[in-house]
Amino acid sequence: MKKSLAEILEATKGSIIVSCQALPNEPLYCEEMSLMPFMAKAAKEAGSKCIRTSSIRDVIEIKKATGLPVIGLVKRVVEGYASYITPTMQEVDDLVKADSDIIALDCTNRVRGDGTTINEFIAQIKAKYPDIVLMADISTFEEGVNAQECGVDIVGTTLSGYTDYSPKIDGPDFALVERLAKELKIPVIAEGKVHYPDQAKKMLELGAHAVVVGGAITRPLEIAQRFYKAIEQ
Repeated sequence: MKKSLAEILEATKGSIIVSCQALPNEPLYCEEMSLMPFMAKAAKEAGSKCIRTSSIRDVIEIKKATGLPVIGLVKRVVEGYASYITPTMQEVDDLVKADSDIIALDCTNRVRGDGTTINEFIAQIKAKYPDIVLMADISTFEEGVNAQECGVDIVGTTLSGYTDYSPKIDGPDFALVERLAKELKIPVIAEGKVHYPDQAKKMLELGAHAVVVGGAITRPLEIAQRFYKAIEQ
């Protein structure tokens, strides 16, 4: 059963949203069955009120296993598209059918293979699904403002540092989160390179509605690599 945006926002305010994802080239990806519902159950027991996940299979199975609302997305490389987070209407259609409570998509200003702008794509989505709840994954302040003007419900800083024109910094983009939280009228979710609890706490202090944490919790390869990198230095 889908949760309303108001219910999700109330449950997640000032908290951690755990991202549970495993792509085909990663150690925790299993073709026969998804391991992500187990990660999501652990996150729920720890206190998470919402899960972010990639792939239709994981949206369905995590909702079934936990009963928690899900921010769903599909990562797919499409020829001609610089974006790969829910890049086309096909992924949106599939996520709607899977009952994703919130649908996340790339709302950067990068090239779209069908010739549309991100503004046009959002308008097409909202025309087809008037009641849809959208989370805009952006990389700059200007993209966040534009996404709000296009009518998205939530802005996430997911892609800061992952576009050619956004700042390349080692840690989280605190400055972007703070500026967006002060200027936007819709909730801002901090996401990207949040590796430690004190970083998540700082994001909330800067005004983020909630913080998405993924690699630091649910990707053991990344966690182990950080340890090895630290001792090698």
